[in-house]
Amino acid sequence: MEQISSGQEAAFRLLVQRWESPLFGFLWRMTGSEDDARDLCQDTFVTVYSRSSEYKPEGKFKSWLFRIAGNSARSFLRRRKIIGWVSFDSTKHDRSENCELPDAEVSRNQQVKILQAAVDKLPPRQKQALVLKRYQQLSQKEVAEVMQISESAVESLLVRALTQLRKQIGRSQ
Repeated sequence: MEQISSGQEAAFRLLVQRWESPLFGFLWRMTGSEDDARDLCQDTFVTVYSRSSEYKPEGKFKSWLFRIAGNSARSFLRRRKIIGWVSFDSTKHDRSENCELPDAEVSRNQQVKILQAAVDKLPPRQKQALVLKRYQQLSQKEVAEVMQISESAVESLLVRALTQLRKQIGRSQ
């Protein structure tokens, strides 16, 4: 970040290469839209570049970056009043040679749709905590840093999100 704040473009390109994929995945899951995620990802990197002199090295860069992205995503969702979701099924686009039987795949797709509908109804902060923990595989402490809340508040958000998901899924079945 010091190199970036001193105008070294190569350092910024390296930072983008390192963080573009995880950041895009996070934003895609938050917005449910590939195009919106790309836009927010680009906006996040513009913000990082413009605020590079404000970065304090005593904190984790990862937390700072995902805080900027999370704030952008929540603002976007509030403006659009859209809370979408991308499938929990990580194998949706990655098919192996041992594909499932059609009946099993249909059943799994139905379960995913039920889960997506339940997640769509989560408040943005619960959704953000869930995405950071589940998909970005951040520790509870890292999620707390990103969201600028205590670890116990993260735990509370996750518990409330999972409780809400269980209720919604129970009603659907």
